[in-house]
Amino acid sequence: MAQGEKIIGIDLGTTNSVVAVMEGSEPKVIPNPEGNRLTPSVVAFTDNADTIVGEPARRQAVTNPTRTVYSVKRFIGRRHNEVEGEEKMVPYGVTGAAGEYVKIKVGDKEHTPQEISAKVLRKLKESAESYLGHKVNKAVITVPAYFNDSQRQATKDAGQIAGLEVARIINEPTAAALAYGLDKKKDEKIVVFDLGGGTFDVSVLEVADSGDDDSSSRVFQVVSTSGDTHLGGDDFDEALIHHVADKFKAESGVDLRSDPMALQRLQEACEKAKKELSTLPQTDINLPFITMDSAGQPKHLTMSISRSTFEELIDDLVQRCKKPLMQALQDAGMQPSDIDEIVLVGGSTRVPKVRAVVKEVFGKEPHQGVNPDEVVAVGAAIQGAVLAGDRTDVLLLDVTPLTLGIETEGGVLTPLVERNTTVPVEKKNVFSTAADGQSAVTVRVFQGERKMANANRLLGEFNLEGIPPAPRGTPQIEVKFDIDQNGILSVSAKELGTGKEASVTINEAAGLDESEIEQMRKDAEANADEDRRQFELAEARNKANNMTYQLEKLMKDNDEKLTDDDKAPLEQAIEKVKKAAEGDDTAAIKQATDELEAASQAFTKVLYEKGGSETAGAEGGAAAAGSAAAADADGADDDAIDAEFEVKD
Repeated sequence: MAQGEKIIGIDLGTTNSVVAVMEGSEPKVIPNPEGNRLTPSVVAFTDNADTIVGEPARRQAVTNPTRTVYSVKRFIGRRHNEVEGEEKMVPYGVTGAAGEYVKIKVGDKEHTPQEISAKVLRKLKESAESYLGHKVNKAVITVPAYFNDSQRQATKDAGQIAGLEVARIINEPTAAALAYGLDKKKDEKIVVFDLGGGTFDVSVLEVADSGDDDSSSRVFQVVSTSGDTHLGGDDFDEALIHHVADKFKAESGVDLRSDPMALQRLQEACEKAKKELSTLPQTDINLPFITMDSAGQPKHLTMSISRSTFEELIDDLVQRCKKPLMQALQDAGMQPSDIDEIVLVGGSTRVPKVRAVVKEVFGKEPHQGVNPDEVVAVGAAIQGAVLAGDRTDVLLLDVTPLTLGIETEGGVLTPLVERNTTVPVEKKNVFSTAADGQSAVTVRVFQGERKMANANRLLGEFNLEGIPPAPRGTPQIEVKFDIDQNGILSVSAKELGTGKEASVTINEAAGLDESEIEQMRKDAEANADEDRRQFELAEARNKANNMTYQLEKLMKDNDEKLTDDDKAPLEQAIEKVKKAAEGDDTAAIKQATDELEAASQAFTKVLYEKGGSETAGAEGGAAAAGSAAAADADGADDDAIDAEFEVKD
């Protein structure tokens, strides 16, 4: 590794992603080009096949719902039959046969979740490179502790496609514990309660010094972990969406869930309401012109939501957190009273009902000293510094979240690696044949806690052939499981008499071989400049369209007071902007937009002199309207949900 080269830490989240790096002894969360520390995990494809990532993609989702992909973390490394519930709540296409890995369909093209995630990772990589002033080649990427082998491998593949060597995959709660406990001086037992947008994890850790001398390391040992990969803030949003949609349907006869654009607007409004109810006792959802009734009349949605109503809607979901929490404590051999601190991670832990349940279980308030949105990325950056050799005072001991084993006679799962085993680890066991004269065996590898193999997740299988014929039970077949520090499994089987051997690395999970990953990585690199150019063009068009809309509306509202001569200069400038926006010349669009801003200044003066609208009378007048549109296109107005017209939620 080159002198001074950094290994960045990335929290690849369901809703938002964060990148951080260690600068000396201090972690630094790196802002994106929009100036924000959180990057929405959203990727959009325009009708022109352009790609937009992050906040700009989120902003245009309402008018482009079927081509805007979000919450893809719920689909990564999973087969289609495993996501039947999740796919119904997204407006984009989710395809694949029951036993096949999920693909995302946008238009007539299919993308793997790894490709979508790679676009988010590439944006984070570029943000880090811009901040550091040099290329970034390596990253530590976090995953939910309860991610299975398939999901871990798929996440690693996403990193490779983005042009990153994934130095380590670590569990999100473990990363959070690193960030929390790095500078603590006392020995502690802590629980990390991680409720994000799409997943819930809980881990029990012991944090201690390895010795009394100055060279001792701070040891972070994961004792147990548990979780639910189908529980998160998205589910809170969904509960509220159904509540609002059901009430609206009862009142108007229209089901908003059948209209992708209306559903996208409702989803954004409910997410916003959820956040507001974390600090307010009540909030309002206002969505004008949300749909039309059977007579073609526009319908508006206006509804008040109280915190108590919201808490009733999510109560079952919040209560589901208790079972994994108590399971993790039981596996660790601890009681709630044994825990010194509870560290909350993930934006969903801001919901008061969630904090109340944590307090109910432990009898005390959770720790408030970390930013739940950033702490995981900070911990990943710390681990990156350890791997880069910049920190030698940290030792991380993580565990495998689920039992791993093989199918044996009768369809039974015989475990080789029990859940909560510290990794990396190697385990061996000797098996034999089930029939006389058997010359081959099939080794089927499963992950899960069920007694019968087929009730668990099949990770892979392979054949060991060439076994000398012998009575059943005679051949000695050694099966070895090897789990690396990323939690990724390799399995081998060896017939001890002949030395015949076969093996498999469980990396088929992503449905991608190395050549496909390499091709996707090359495609991403080859298209990076073009993607950036198309992004700048889209932003310029958005700004132009917003400004023309605002100014045309201003002219229409004051039409009776204006002559054709009054309007002509502004109309000409507007037409020039519209014509420029139809083309692909970003500079021309920007120049036309600047000229329109100047024309709006002159129009302001005319309108003010004629006693026009209140907008014109305000300081800045029509120019203020144009500037507001420009600011909206630049992301200054987070409530704006369309690049072409502004509808306030």
